[in-house]
Amino acid sequence: MDIRNEDGASGGRYTAEVEGHEAEMTYSRTSPKLVIIDHTAVPDALRGKGVGQALAFHAVEAARGGGWKIIPLCPFFKAQAQRHPEWQDVVN
Repeated sequence: MDIRNEDGASGGRYTAEVEGHEAEMTYSRTSPKLVIIDHTAVPDALRGKGVGQALAFHAVEAARGGGWKIIPLCPFFKAQAQRHPEWQDVVN
């Protein structure tokens, strides 16, 4: 799955296009070392295909690579973080 990053000064989003549908996970940057994941949107046609989980994993890997922490305000991301204790190194 190809996940792309659109990054701006105050935030951005990760997107995945699958079967002609786009899913996204948006974030706000509060400082160079802290982002807030605030929303995940997966079209109904892609539900159950692991797209949201792939976006969440990508966000965690980006945080590890960039040396920042994530505050999970998005209910989906927060639930994923609770299921993955191995993410606690980057999830506040």
